[in-house]
Amino acid sequence: MDLRRWLRAGMIAALYVVLTLIFQPISFGQVQFRVSEALTLLPMLWAEAVPGLFAGVALANLQSPFGLWDVVGGSLVTLAAALITRRFPFHPVGYLAPVVLNAVLVGGYLSYLTHTPYLPWVLWIGAGEAGVVFLLGYPLVQVLRRRQVR
Repeated sequence: MDLRRWLRAGMIAALYVVLTLIFQPISFGQVQFRVSEALTLLPMLWAEAVPGLFAGVALANLQSPFGLWDVVGGSLVTLAAALITRRFPFHPVGYLAPVVLNAVLVGGYLSYLTHTPYLPWVLWIGAGEAGVVFLLGYPLVQVLRRRQVR
């Protein structure tokens, strides 16, 4: 990977952390609208977004009330979603990967940690993730794509 790609990965990680922390009150918990998740569609444009997102989530989740579970679990879920999104650019599977994986997997471990029912976690996290991905992430990717940002 050349220097430009490393820098882009670092900028994506940093932007993810900053957005998560600026909007911290709505970034963690059962009902969340994590604005930084709009960046999860960037692997459609750049391969370096995959490690950038992984690092960004790991660093941002250091502030999570769910501790190491969220640092490791959230990062791995994001990595899996980013790899799928990269594999299926501009395809429904690519757009749905971060929504479905976060809802099912993050919802699962947060339900376990809080000793609360699984389904509400899946529904709330899925709804928040879908809102961010489709209301913010989709337009972001379309603008970058149209402007042919490389």
